[in-house]
Amino acid sequence: MTEIKTYTLEEVVDILKVTRRTIYNYIKGGQLKAVKMGKYWRVPQKELERFIEEGTETK
Repeated sequence: MTEIKTYTLEEVVDILKVTRRTIYNYIKGGQLKAVKMGKYWRVPQKELERFIEEGTETK
C-alpha cells in the first residue's frame, strides 16, 4: 500500500506564510483541497504543490 504524504494545517501555515484563518478560507472556497482525518485537517502533498504552482487566483 502506498503512503500519501500529507501536511497538517500548521505545516501549511509555515510553508505558505499565511494565517490559519486564510488556510481555512482557501479550503472553504475550494481553492485548496483538504481531507478531514478525525478532527484534524490534512492537505495532500500533491495538492499543496498544485496550489503553490497555480497560485491563489480564482476564476
